[in-house]
Amino acid sequence: MVVSMTGFGRSKVDSEQHTVTVEMKSVNHRFSECYIRMPRQLMKLEDKIKKQVSQSVKRGKVDIFITITGDGLVHKNLHIDWKLIQDYYQLVNKVKETFSLKDEVQLAHLLNREEFVLIEESEEENEELEHLVLKAVEQAAIDLRLMREKEGQLLKKDFLSHLNHLEKKLVELTNHAPQVVNQYRERLRKRILEYNETSFDESRLLTEVAIFADKSDITEELTRLESHIQYFYSTLTGEGPVGRKLDFIIQEMNREVNTIGSKANDSFIATIVVELKSTLEKLREQVQNVE
Repeated sequence: MVVSMTGFGRSKVDSEQHTVTVEMKSVNHRFSECYIRMPRQLMKLEDKIKKQVSQSVKRGKVDIFITITGDGLVHKNLHIDWKLIQDYYQLVNKVKETFSLKDEVQLAHLLNREEFVLIEESEEENEELEHLVLKAVEQAAIDLRLMREKEGQLLKKDFLSHLNHLEKKLVELTNHAPQVVNQYRERLRKRILEYNETSFDESRLLTEVAIFADKSDITEELTRLESHIQYFYSTLTGEGPVGRKLDFIIQEMNREVNTIGSKANDSFIATIVVELKSTLEKLREQVQNVE
């Protein structure tokens, strides 16, 4: 099945205490990569989230953004170092007395110092919130998958259009190929007669034509190219990720076209080869978007 690697998914799940919003964005990538941005206290869910996303995304780079609003994410504790405050206060008074300073010690002087007042956050177990996050991730992943499948159908239509063009050019090559040998025979005969109008060795002419026909024969390449095109068609309707397989097929098709171009001693075939290469390059670019 043709599925694009680019897409976007979003979900929002509410409970009485929390609202979880999940956004996913996927782009092309050789492998499957998943990057998660979420509150630090939920990092223990990272493996579960990646496993859940992998059920919908088999290939591509996925960025996941998780935001949570509500109470109960962390428990905050206030710690005051009374001993340090007392020592600091005594030190300030000693400095004032020593240098005859008149400034008063303000409350802000003490409370604004991190050494004296510290707020610590501790994680709290909240199974309900964890379940809410995983539910939101699942819905966003499904939404992302649906968009990727929709984009994949557009890619498939584009593939079919290019394949149809390839087949038409293949028919033109198949019809024209036999004429190449005949045209070579006539050119060779004409050149021989230009230099020698009295004697003519027909057997030598046939030998030269046979050698040329063997070197320029593209029948096997045309047959294999047609086979690759049909395999491309069948792969488009296959199950699971098909991007890498399609990329391999295009490489094989390019190989056959290059061989045809190297064998062909004909301007018409050379022109068709250029068109085939151009179409294959368009296919290759689009295949890079397929899962």
